[in-house]
Amino acid sequence: MIKISIIREYSMTTTLSRIIKYGLQTFLRNGWVSLATIIVMILALLVFHFLVIFDVITGQVITALNDKIDIAVYFKSDAKEDDILKLEGVLADLSEVKQVEYISKSKALDIFKSRHKNDATISQALDELTDNPLLASLNIRAKDPEYYAAIAGFLEGDNLSSIVEKVTYNQNRGAIERLSSVVGTLQNFGLVLTAFLAITAVLVTFNTIRLAIYSNREEIGIMRLVGASNKFIHGPYIVNGVLYGLIAAVVSLLLATPLIIWASPYVGALIPELSLTAYFTGNMAGLFGYQLLFGIFLGTVSSILAIRRYLTI
Repeated sequence: MIKISIIREYSMTTTLSRIIKYGLQTFLRNGWVSLATIIVMILALLVFHFLVIFDVITGQVITALNDKIDIAVYFKSDAKEDDILKLEGVLADLSEVKQVEYISKSKALDIFKSRHKNDATISQALDELTDNPLLASLNIRAKDPEYYAAIAGFLEGDNLSSIVEKVTYNQNRGAIERLSSVVGTLQNFGLVLTAFLAITAVLVTFNTIRLAIYSNREEIGIMRLVGASNKFIHGPYIVNGVLYGLIAAVVSLLLATPLIIWASPYVGALIPELSLTAYFTGNMAGLFGYQLLFGIFLGTVSSILAIRRYLTI
């Protein structure tokens, strides 16, 4: 039994090594066609790679813009500070609210003076004032832009009309909605482009494998006559597909690396919180793993489709 097991293992190893050997021979024999297939797959993998990077960048952009976008509720001049602070506590307890900041009338005036300290006209006008014309307010940041409408609706309710002067949601709503729309459009475009190039890569690889099968049709016929199994006949072409995906994944990562390093300072200027180079180097293994799986998947599926199509002829 042990000898039979050893013989079977040796036979399987020999068969596998021959399949890989024939696959490499077929790959090299169709050099230019293989190169064209790999180039198309590289394009698909590059787009897929940059779509992942784009998701990281847009996530950071949304976070940064969310921190800059808020709504403010201004209170009437006769509103009591206790009522304002009570409302601040209610808002802070809402699950939709990320942060609430109380700006008193005196603090609002200090901020206004600081912003216009270099404007002599405004500074002079402020010095002549005997009373503070600014209103107390609460600046509110939501956990998600979609929550601002609900928060504004709560603040504009009749039960708060006695102390609330105005809510600035309507002024900021356009920016919030445009942000969500632009990000969604760009993500959808990236997905469509990736899908298009992936389908193109599958079709090109499919036809490359078909061409290889056609050019080796006499050899395949002889292999069938001598009793070669379907796995032995199909194996080399599966190896071809895996090689296409493997090489494309490696080359696409090599091409993406200098591009990301070049783009990193520009992204950093836009989003100081994000170091694109640091993210890329820190997640290189995972990114390469995704590239490799995606590339091998495309090549293997294309090969299997081509082989099945050939067998029906």
